[in-house]
Amino acid sequence: MKISVVIVSYNVKFYLEQCLHSVLKATAGMDKEIFVFDNHSKDESVEYLKLRFPTVNFISSLHNIGFAKGNNYAINKTKGEYILLLNPDTFIGENVIKDALDFMDAHRDAGGVGVEMHAADGMFAPESRRAIPSVMVSFLKMIGKDSRYYMRYLPKDEPCQIQIISGAFCLLRREALAKTGLFDTSYFMYGEDIDLSYRLLKNDYQNWYLPLKILHYKGESTRKTSFRYVHIFYKAMLIFFRKYYGHRSFLYTWPISIAIVFKAVIAFITLKCHQMKKQLGLLPMIREEVEYIFIGSQQMIDECFTLAETYGLSAGSIVGNDCTMPRGHHEHMDIINTNVLTYVVYDTSSFSYENILNIMSENPHPKIKLGTYNNKSNTIITPNDVIIDKKKF
Repeated sequence: MKISVVIVSYNVKFYLEQCLHSVLKATAGMDKEIFVFDNHSKDESVEYLKLRFPTVNFISSLHNIGFAKGNNYAINKTKGEYILLLNPDTFIGENVIKDALDFMDAHRDAGGVGVEMHAADGMFAPESRRAIPSVMVSFLKMIGKDSRYYMRYLPKDEPCQIQIISGAFCLLRREALAKTGLFDTSYFMYGEDIDLSYRLLKNDYQNWYLPLKILHYKGESTRKTSFRYVHIFYKAMLIFFRKYYGHRSFLYTWPISIAIVFKAVIAFITLKCHQMKKQLGLLPMIREEVEYIFIGSQQMIDECFTLAETYGLSAGSIVGNDCTMPRGHHEHMDIINTNVLTYVVYDTSSFSYENILNIMSENPHPKIKLGTYNNKSNTIITPNDVIIDKKKF
């Protein structure tokens, strides 16, 4: 078998549904298997998705055992020559997996590859390329100088060697995993991709970045405004630092340990203050004005307007597809009000995932964010909301 795709998911069934649709398109005709490890979701993810994806292998955990353990369990069930670890809050272009596999086949020293990730506003995600958080790199990042950590000196549009592959899209050679071992389960979530990438390098494999676009909503499964996120994230940083630099002189390492703890405390205080302001009614209660532009077939537009009327959304529309609108909304900027947050909602039956990603990464604007429409589930997905036809659920 050529490739095994592993997705660990928690309470994001509609984002995962979109991810699976994109994966099936990207692996059409390949010798592949797909595993979803559900970390005891409360949103009936498995029940909902099993009916819609009969070829996908679903594993339902009785407890939330975390990202590392969930991936390890699923990986041990796989048979592929390559293993793709993918976040559920992503979707990928139709040629991403094929091109990544071709690269791995041609570069036998490559232990793994990561890709060009973009946020919902089309902006390049700096986490696409990272350096090992050595003492100096960590210190510089802690004081706000993150150019070395995010390897900003590397070109975005060329393959290049990096040090850390993001766990959001991490294509691994099984042979390399056999030598390095799987994820360190000391990490519950965050940090395990850094640890594994470091071990690949220590075993003389290369880690690569490829300019193949994917979208990563980043954070749909764990909100960064939660105390849980702060606790898990900074705990992971300390685990990595103590594991690989704990043997160094105390005078050499203590500033970083103190900085990590200090940053965690500041994050906790900031969240607590925000929570108190919200409880006291000191935060603005008016939600930012939002508009929607539906782009796709006439049928898609009609269905989306029905949803818009149901939920009281302000919306406009453009009939188009890959052929008639290769640049998407950029061809109709005159109807988009960039003074308010606008979701451009693309019909995934009329536009390829690859073209949607290319459109969004062209001249990104902070007030223009991506939405998608799935005609199979009659669902609009944006970075902040999932809008569904309640009659179908």
